[in-house]
Amino acid sequence: MSEPTGAARRRGPFKVGDQVQLTDPKGRHYTFTLEAGKNFHTHKGSFPHDELIGAPEGSVVRTTGNVAYLALRPLLPDYVLSMPRGAAVVYPKDAGQILAFADIFPGARVVEAGVGSGSLSSFLLRAIGDQGMLHSYERREDFAEIAQANVERYFGGPHPAWQLTVGDLQDNLSDTEVDRVILDMLAPWECLEAVSKALVPGGILCCYVATTTQLARTVESIREIGSFNEPTAWESMIRNWHIEGLAVRPDHRMIGHTGFLLTARRLADGVEPPMRRRRPAKGAYGDDYSGPNADAGTAR
Repeated sequence: MSEPTGAARRRGPFKVGDQVQLTDPKGRHYTFTLEAGKNFHTHKGSFPHDELIGAPEGSVVRTTGNVAYLALRPLLPDYVLSMPRGAAVVYPKDAGQILAFADIFPGARVVEAGVGSGSLSSFLLRAIGDQGMLHSYERREDFAEIAQANVERYFGGPHPAWQLTVGDLQDNLSDTEVDRVILDMLAPWECLEAVSKALVPGGILCCYVATTTQLARTVESIREIGSFNEPTAWESMIRNWHIEGLAVRPDHRMIGHTGFLLTARRLADGVEPPMRRRRPAKGAYGDDYSGPNADAGTAR
């Protein structure tokens, strides 16, 4: 049985073509690709790539300036933060939430709109494996080219489960029996009709948006279309901790707001979503509002 795509690049001694992440004594990272006969240069001296080729991961190398660097393969979160960018990347904290709450499983059939620089595509491909299917749509050809190069650099070549289409999802979507749809775009509400037809009953729609106005419009549009259950929305934040002997405290900086996530599940055809029972606050909807739950919103 052959190894999954990219697995051979994640284990064993360093080889020519491997990506290496060096960590200096101050915790700074430097990433490069191993090439025979080349040298890696820093302001603290240099060392030959050949010194790492054939060495086990986790080795320590010293430059001509006698500075020690720890050599490891970059993790996928490290890779996506350092790779060339066209559009902003989906940060690892959000990619991890998408994989968990959109329930991405091996063999899943996934549609993604807004490939950007290929960050989320890489996470999705590793989760679905070679037997899954990821069809990514990107309206900008320059972004698609950058994303393709980044994904293929990480996996060591084309991934058998990936198809990349340049164009708008709502105009080009031909996939059916899709398990999951991930929308990372400015106006996800424009695609809801198309993706509701592609998703299987019980399938999950996951949207990633940056602003509260986008979030509100997407949620209201999901409610109005009537093909999904009540959507759930949230954001996540990460704060590291400094631990040095008895000095244990939170770091002064944190990864705060990057975007909002929301998920909703596709209902069976012909089924109406149950009416929400919670009552909105007074003033949540104006007197001229005529959308979903209009009667509840105007009650006094």
